[in-house]
Amino acid sequence: MSAISPSPADTGARPQRGARFDVPAMAMTWGLAALALGLAAVSLLLGPAPLRPAEVFGALISKQGMAAVIVQQIRVPRAALALLVGGALGASGAALQGLFRNPLAEPGVTGVTSAAGLGAVIAFYFGLAGVHPILLPAFAVLGALASALVLYLLSRAGAGAVALVLGGVAIASFATALTALALSLSPNPYAMSEIVVWMMGSLKDRTSSDVAFAAPFVALGILLLVTAARGLDALILGEEAAHSLGINVHGIRRRVVLGVALATGAATAAAGAVSFVGLVVPHLLRPFYGYEPARLVWPSALGAAALVAAADIAVRLISPDEKLPLGVLTALMGAPFFVWLILRMRRDS
Repeated sequence: MSAISPSPADTGARPQRGARFDVPAMAMTWGLAALALGLAAVSLLLGPAPLRPAEVFGALISKQGMAAVIVQQIRVPRAALALLVGGALGASGAALQGLFRNPLAEPGVTGVTSAAGLGAVIAFYFGLAGVHPILLPAFAVLGALASALVLYLLSRAGAGAVALVLGGVAIASFATALTALALSLSPNPYAMSEIVVWMMGSLKDRTSSDVAFAAPFVALGILLLVTAARGLDALILGEEAAHSLGINVHGIRRRVVLGVALATGAATAAAGAVSFVGLVVPHLLRPFYGYEPARLVWPSALGAAALVAAADIAVRLISPDEKLPLGVLTALMGAPFFVWLILRMRRDS
């Protein structure tokens, strides 16, 4: 139960590099990238202002007129953040599942998202976000790093899958309790409304400044995860076997922990808590990539970017006034998948 199964039938067989499996896998990756970009383009067409497609795409290159202001300052940042947030959560989920050899690991389930949200809430509660904009993502990253560090220490102590999941639940519960405490003691209505946003998750009213602050952290975090991916392949065989292959296991762990903290912290600072994305997407894509973490990190980032973009589109279609938060919708989709996954693991164990 503590390890990710190497094949659907638990046979231990994995496709080899250079096999014909790589061709459809590459096509899948390009398809995911095209899907993410296509959904981002659809996102640009949605909004309270009735703009025709020709007006929207013309406004992308124009600097004059109300259409240019709406598209460039409101719709483009929102679409870009959907891709960034999804990419961060998808890559983080794939890397965490490979690191812990645990199919239940992902930023939300392991408490990383809740801890990052708590860091952002602290920045708002004490007014630090108003001192300098960089403090908001910085505190979110620190919160995510603290949570990831606890999980890292648990994994080093030999904790199994159940212990890691329970540890993540404890972290998430503790962070949620402190967030609720900050909400109840909020000094002003503005701070309270901002805290609620981080608890629910939303891309509403995001600006190019949010993109500018989140993008470097997300990019650096995903880069660290991609560079650690080859070591995650070796960890499938166990830590002793990975050591015998010359893999620096502690270095791989440090890179994954830091990469997840940077990517998830920045994503949470930008959009709040968006749960289960990092759990669902790697599982849907794993059969297409030979159950190898090294090949799954980047496709998971693309697939999750498409999923978050699609969820954000659904939010605006289902609830034009956006009373349905993005994080609530992803939780409604992901929670049943999580239960199904646990039941399948119990059946296979």
